[in-house]
Amino acid sequence: MELGLVGLGKMGGNMRERIRRAGHTVIGYDRNPDLADVNSLQGLVDKLKGPRVVWVMVPAGAATQSTIDELAELLSPGDIVVDGGNSRWTDDEKHAEELKAKGIGFVDCGVSGGVWGLENGYALMYGGEKDDVATVQPIFDALKPEGDFGAVHAGKVGAGHFAKMVHNGIEYAMMQAFAEGWELLEKVDSVTDVREIFRSWQEGTVIRSWLLDLAVNALDDDEHLEKLRGYAADSGEGRWTVEAAIDNAVPLPAITASLFARFASRQDDSPQMKMIAALRNQFGGHAVESKK
Repeated sequence: MELGLVGLGKMGGNMRERIRRAGHTVIGYDRNPDLADVNSLQGLVDKLKGPRVVWVMVPAGAATQSTIDELAELLSPGDIVVDGGNSRWTDDEKHAEELKAKGIGFVDCGVSGGVWGLENGYALMYGGEKDDVATVQPIFDALKPEGDFGAVHAGKVGAGHFAKMVHNGIEYAMMQAFAEGWELLEKVDSVTDVREIFRSWQEGTVIRSWLLDLAVNALDDDEHLEKLRGYAADSGEGRWTVEAAIDNAVPLPAITASLFARFASRQDDSPQMKMIAALRNQFGGHAVESKK
């Protein structure tokens, strides 16, 4: 099938390549002309045969809103917009209503996989009407990991991004636990090889995981993380998860504590945040700050 893809950064560019490898046609637009197949959203829409599917992969908030606003004026009834960025689920509900008024379908899709998704596939959580999801399904099938799992129709519009938000909240807490354990091991004089302790946990333990593998990768690159500043950003989903927990009276002590630990990293050079920063760089290519 044909797909229009808006946003060809480190996620979108790899997604375009994976979809093409599956035999589909992808026409991409990005503000960077070196990455784009066409020079405008109008050019992208003109290249696609109707009914069109346009996947938006740009930063959440104003960038997504302006892109969807422009597409609403360019697309036709029966076309579908997919928001694959990290938008807040409440924005999805608004976008779906705005597009529905013009006869355009809307699907929200939480995408996890980071810089490894091109080869390993992307975990997908999508929300929307059954018929709209069915239209986009060949693209979901191209992006997901091989096998029976890795993709889910999570529910109504907004459910995909809500599920991805909770996923990222859990990710915060898991990374924080690894970081705290690493700092404690580094602090004790009797422990002489923290990196090899982490490596030994990769087999046979209940905490073996991809995150643990990435922690070992980071320690192989910089055994005591001495090159990193103990600062880790938060991309928004952690905050939204805590806010949703408050709205629904659901206790999330571990996730909430991990979010506040990120805030603590803005105050001092936190050893724990070196590990968080290293892990975010390993799985998502997120920027790290080097020591001056």
